[in-house]
Amino acid sequence: MESLCLASRVYATVALEGLAPSFFDVEGTLFLSNKGELMARASGWYDQRITQRLILQPRAEVNLAAQNSRSIGVGAGLSDIELGLRLRYDIRRQFAPYLGVEYSRAFGRTARYLQQEGEDSDSLSLVAGIRFWF
Repeated sequence: MESLCLASRVYATVALEGLAPSFFDVEGTLFLSNKGELMARASGWYDQRITQRLILQPRAEVNLAAQNSRSIGVGAGLSDIELGLRLRYDIRRQFAPYLGVEYSRAFGRTARYLQQEGEDSDSLSLVAGIRFWF
C-alpha cells in the first residue's frame, strides 16, 4: 500500500478569483492530476476593518473530489471544509502580520482515510503568518 505522504502527483490547475457583492473575495479552483483525479476548491473571505490598520478576516474553504483516491487520501464528494478567523495588522498595505484560528473537518471517505492513518478527521489550529506582496 502506498503511503499517503509519498504519493506523487502533477496537477493542471485553473483558478478564478474575484470580488462578490458586498466585497467578499471569492476563489474557485479546479485541479486535474496526471493520474486523472479531478478536484475542486471554493473559498471566500471578507476583510472587516476594526480600525484603519486592524482587520478581522473570516474565511471559509470547501474541497470536493470527483472520485475516491486512496493514494492521496481523498474521498469522492465533499472531502473537507476549513473555517477560520484571522486578525491582521497592516503595518503597510503590502506588509501585514496576522494571528488566527482555523477549524477543519473531513467528511465521508476522506475522514475514514485519515482515521485509518491514525489521524483525526477534525482539528483546531492556531495560525500565524505575514501577508506581503510587491
